[in-house]
Amino acid sequence: MEDGRSVVDLMWAMGLSEESVVRVSRLWGKSAARNRGRTHLLLGHLLDTAAVAGVMWDHYLSSAFRRRLDEIGGGRGRMWFMWVCGIHDCGKACPAFQALDDDEAKPVKEAGLAWGRLPVDRRQRWRHDVAGAALLRPRLVAEWGSADSAAWVWPLVAGHHGTFPSVQGLRPRYREVQGRGPAWEEAQKAVVDVFTRAVGFKDLADVRPAGALNKAEQLALSGLIVMADWIASDSEQFVGLTDARKVSLVGSRQRAEEAWRRLGLRGGWGGLPLPEGLLAPLTRRLGVVPRASQRELVEQAWSMPAPGLMVAEAPMGEGKTKAALAAAEVLAARFGLDGVFVAMPTQATSDPMYEQVLGWVRSFDPELETQVGLLHGRRRFNPKWRDIWEEWRNQTEGSAGEGESAGLDPFDVYGATEEDAEYGMPPRPAGGSVGAEERADTPARWFLGNKRGLLTAFAVGTVDHLLYAATRTRHVMLRFAGLVGKVVIVDEVHAADVYMRQFLLEALRWLGQAGVPVVLLSATLPPAQRQAFVDAYLSGALGSADTTCPVPEAAGYPCVTAAYTLDGTPVAVSSREAVPSWRDSMPTRVDWLPGIDRDGALIAAAVRQAVADGGVALVVVHQVDRAQGIHRALAEDGFEGELRLLHGRLCSAHRAERTEECLGLLGPGAGEGRPGRMVVVATQLAEQSFDVDADLLVTDLAPVDLLLQRIGRLHRHDGTRRPKGLAEPRVLVTGVAAGGGRRPQFLPASKAIYGEWPLLRAAALVAEAAGPLGGGASPKAGWSIPADVPSLVARGYGTPEICPAEWDEAAARELWRAKQEQRERNAEGVLLTRPREWGAPTLEGLHYAGSRAASEEELDAVVRDGGRSVETVIVRRSDGGFQAHDGTWIGVHGEVDDETAVDRLLGGTVRLPTRLTEAAEMGLAPLPGWVGHPWLRYARALVLEEDGEAVLGGHRISYDDVLGLIVERD
Repeated sequence: MEDGRSVVDLMWAMGLSEESVVRVSRLWGKSAARNRGRTHLLLGHLLDTAAVAGVMWDHYLSSAFRRRLDEIGGGRGRMWFMWVCGIHDCGKACPAFQALDDDEAKPVKEAGLAWGRLPVDRRQRWRHDVAGAALLRPRLVAEWGSADSAAWVWPLVAGHHGTFPSVQGLRPRYREVQGRGPAWEEAQKAVVDVFTRAVGFKDLADVRPAGALNKAEQLALSGLIVMADWIASDSEQFVGLTDARKVSLVGSRQRAEEAWRRLGLRGGWGGLPLPEGLLAPLTRRLGVVPRASQRELVEQAWSMPAPGLMVAEAPMGEGKTKAALAAAEVLAARFGLDGVFVAMPTQATSDPMYEQVLGWVRSFDPELETQVGLLHGRRRFNPKWRDIWEEWRNQTEGSAGEGESAGLDPFDVYGATEEDAEYGMPPRPAGGSVGAEERADTPARWFLGNKRGLLTAFAVGTVDHLLYAATRTRHVMLRFAGLVGKVVIVDEVHAADVYMRQFLLEALRWLGQAGVPVVLLSATLPPAQRQAFVDAYLSGALGSADTTCPVPEAAGYPCVTAAYTLDGTPVAVSSREAVPSWRDSMPTRVDWLPGIDRDGALIAAAVRQAVADGGVALVVVHQVDRAQGIHRALAEDGFEGELRLLHGRLCSAHRAERTEECLGLLGPGAGEGRPGRMVVVATQLAEQSFDVDADLLVTDLAPVDLLLQRIGRLHRHDGTRRPKGLAEPRVLVTGVAAGGGRRPQFLPASKAIYGEWPLLRAAALVAEAAGPLGGGASPKAGWSIPADVPSLVARGYGTPEICPAEWDEAAARELWRAKQEQRERNAEGVLLTRPREWGAPTLEGLHYAGSRAASEEELDAVVRDGGRSVETVIVRRSDGGFQAHDGTWIGVHGEVDDETAVDRLLGGTVRLPTRLTEAAEMGLAPLPGWVGHPWLRYARALVLEEDGEAVLGGHRISYDDVLGLIVERD
């Protein structure tokens, strides 16, 4: 029961001596220097955090997680959640923290809490998060009478600044830092006891949990503690209190409710009712006539007896994503979940999915639109995202734009103190103002801060954000907390390579243990990967590192696999009856276009001939230089105006514009606006989740599953008028040539990306359809798409040899396998848990030897093992100053005050080739005028001189508005 008395009244009622009351009343939690000029007492901050937790319980936590906490709290889940969030900073009641600020330390010392000499070496500093665990752990063991209960609770306190230490780390090297003597001992005990009473418990023994959360639930709870702490550390919302007589839970609750309202924070569905009808999520919500495969996925969601994993495999263009959203509604309503995260393979695929999810969320409540986060580094250039933020900026007085108002810095972490400097956590700037109160129909800026994106109720982003939550990195708990309470959908799950897949498997283990429903989507999933995903999820659900549950063979394709646990037993089921595809399989003509020339002249000539009488061709190649060469050749041949070029070295603005344009011209809604003749030249950006309809595909040879993904762009939409010569889908496979002894030769880039063995297998399968690579009398069989997809994928990654003997497939396989195993081992070093640690019941020592990667760029290097690359912002030197890539003047030193100019400047963001990473990190820096700007101060400027070129790492670099970044050896 909440007590409206001040903490001073409580201390008197508890029988504390006058000296103790004075001492506890002097302990500070936020210094004036770092709290907008107002000291905030320690008990005030603890109660503020507890009060924020109470508001989070009422308005943010999913009902599923509330139920678990109610079980742990013996029916008092809300109060227990408030206690565990608020107690996090009890370790600030020690000399190591109280001595951090001389002005704040003076009254503490005067009250009789003295200390001797403290270590000055930062490496010997005693952090208050660890101090809190050291202070609390022995009391929990003694007063709860259970070492097991204490064992999982103290790491929640020790880890609230982002890392979990081992129990050995709770012993300070210098006893002085924790506090000596009866005065300190009494004060520390009083802080815990007064706070515990203020929250509503009789005493510390009364707090003892009725059970234990599993490790994944502990990690989610830890993230929620961090969230509550960061909100309560916002000094704009929680003005410092220096008089303990004004500190009470009632007062903190009023402050917390006001802060929650002012910040515009909210959860998602808030208790989603069951849909009215089995297929209503498809028919009424999404407005589709259900296809058989969509119906199968939704029906499986209705029939699963517990949260679990669903793997939906269906042809390209089948409508898997809409079916997954419908299934997510069913799962959320049945199991008490509050939102959805949709993970996409790339930034380019995230943008159209974001728009689709926006429309879906609006169908529940138009105001929820602003709770859909787009999570990738180039979201500023998504038109829908910008529309929402432009509307918000127009309604919010004094706003500086996304992530810039209220002193909000995309690299800032709320709650940071002096002791966090060693971890690269800057303090919150002293300036700034929240401006007008945020409205219910505008976005909550708080969720835009670093590491917080997944905490939004609905989010769409790259799969990297899911993988980050499976890394042993700082504040991983905050990311994981953003997943628990949601349904997680992973589209194009096959796109994760073997290195990324280790993090995906680790994420599935943790999500399985946390009871988070997961839906995986793919058109071309190798059977071994499906089995690995099922085993990982069920291993987590059962708390075992090596669970195996064979997946029964599906009756056909499309199919749905469901995996869950029932009374402690793993269960995996597949579609029991054949599920027909929504359209009949089409014979697809497959031909060779042998050639490994880098300039692309051969491809340009073939495309020119194929679309001479009209038609849409999609060309997919593996090198930017090669794509640029093909574009040049076609442009010189009269295709200007009918060409589009898409690759990863376009600046952000151009890439977003062209992606949107291609989808508009060739997407499902193109209709009569579809051009009579057009050629799209692209790299692997066009491989998946790129909903365009082409008549002809020209593609470099790739592993068969990826080859089939590209074929999925052919004849994709019904009712499209096509030239007579392209009435049937046609594929030209290039990037390969007959070598000595008829063994294929591949593009060096293809071998570097995929390895030789999958390419040999793909070449053998193509040869079955197109005839021998070097020519011959074998009949051309072609492929039937999508009917042949499952067997082609299975054979492409199977064990029986399918290549001619002279290709020496066995040797290529061994080399490939050895490299794959090495990449798996490389990932193990930064996985959230090593295999031997999976059975540990608590979070103790989770971050032992972890990575200190913090920024998204650093995290990308953790979850992707390719060569590191860096992004730069193109600027052009002109007479007397600089211009943005589009000619916008940005001042003598690059200074930019106008928000529109900032957007135009950042529209010139481009990623450099990996071979220039080292030179860029050493030689490129922000312009002088960017130093104080939150969006620019970490950006590297690529300055093109007045001749339009820059020299970097022995290369000449220029930017062409059509071709993109051009890199040539100097």
